[in-house]
Amino acid sequence: MPASLPFRLVRAVAFAAVCAGLGMGAHVVAGATVALPGAVAAIALSLLAALPLTGRERSAGGILALLVVLQAVLHVMFSMLHGAAPVAVQGGHAHSGLVPGLGMLVMHGWAIVLTALWLSRGEAALWGLFRRVLVRLGLLPAVPVTRDPAPPVRHAEPPTPRSALLEHTLSGRGPPLFLPA
Repeated sequence: MPASLPFRLVRAVAFAAVCAGLGMGAHVVAGATVALPGAVAAIALSLLAALPLTGRERSAGGILALLVVLQAVLHVMFSMLHGAAPVAVQGGHAHSGLVPGLGMLVMHGWAIVLTALWLSRGEAALWGLFRRVLVRLGLLPAVPVTRDPAPPVRHAEPPTPRSALLEHTLSGRGPPLFLPA
């Protein structure tokens, strides 16, 4: 069942806050500045990109793909708004046109992967909570009904465990095997 608009808006706003916050925070930590129009544009862009995808639960891969695209777009946007020269260091923030250096790519990559994992865990927790509430209210069956149940798997009896230490020892207990005549 598709999610309602208020629920979708809340999810999109949460994603936009995390995504734009990550991009702006990384940009500021690298020594640049983010003006208020740039921050508003970053949040709006992230919100508009996430809103169509909030109708159902998303996987970690889907969240990662969206973050990669948005972080690349935000980086280019912040670089253009920052007004850097073709090869310049302004306030410790190195630009070489719109292409980031290797260090910046590595840092963006780590931040994107960690943020995607964090958001996907939150996504799974949120949808798991909703499923539990719907089951509790009786609006969702507790056990999904399958049309063709798999036959039970039968396993042979496991062998009795034997000690490797005593495997080749002889026991002298008990009567002799034969009686002398």
